[in-house]
Amino acid sequence: MPYLIGFLIAVFIALTGVGAGTLTVPVLVLFLGVPAPLAVAIGLLFSAAVKLILVPAQIVHRNVAWKTLGYMLLGGVPGVLIGSLFLRQLMTAGSQNMINALLGAILVGTASWQIAYSFRPMPEQRNARDRSRLLSLLMLPLGVEVGFSSAGAGALGSAALLSLTPLAPAQVVGTDIVFGFVVSLAGSGAHWFSQTSDPALLLQLVAGGIAGAVGGTLLSTRVPRRPLRIALWIWLLILGGQFLLNSYEARRLSPRQAATRVHASTMR
Repeated sequence: MPYLIGFLIAVFIALTGVGAGTLTVPVLVLFLGVPAPLAVAIGLLFSAAVKLILVPAQIVHRNVAWKTLGYMLLGGVPGVLIGSLFLRQLMTAGSQNMINALLGAILVGTASWQIAYSFRPMPEQRNARDRSRLLSLLMLPLGVEVGFSSAGAGALGSAALLSLTPLAPAQVVGTDIVFGFVVSLAGSGAHWFSQTSDPALLLQLVAGGIAGAVGGTLLSTRVPRRPLRIALWIWLLILGGQFLLNSYEARRLSPRQAATRVHASTMR
């Protein structure tokens, strides 16, 4: 099953450009019963592994704006470490219900924004004013979100680059890919050293993901990206709603019932 999940996630990444972490965490938690902190750690590592294949090509083609990337990492790396530590603290305190609620809220918010953004008319000309120094401030909360949920780095990072810099589209993509790689690597390292890891499951996902990346790349020229991307965000919106529903139902249970349900979900 993990091989198939890794394969399908990589296919959708290649076809839609949606980040690996955004897809991996809800699938692992809701369909495999993986605890949220472990799912986030695996999502970050899987995202870093996928982007590692893409980073060298972006550097060779000179699609990375290094100065802009530096501003992004100045806020993004501390943010992802803060988010990782916050998730670890909640798990240590036994706040699984709050973790599910926050993950659901992040998914619903990100998916809703992306669906609305998909129907936004594209401007004919972009603003050439360079405000890249503001990226350090914006990437701090984005890094916190990535460290806590492994979601949002790719989509929100691209939106920030398009809004605040005069970079060409190819440079936006290349800079955002390298940013996502470094942030995912930093976040996964924080989870790994806190002993939140499952190497066997990660390797199975990566093995399936390699095949999926190849297959998705071959299909990318034949499948329309925009309708598939909107459908995927709608599906993630539904999954986010499921997180919130599970959190609400758990609040109505007695502590003993809630503990039994959480244990049963992790044993599936």
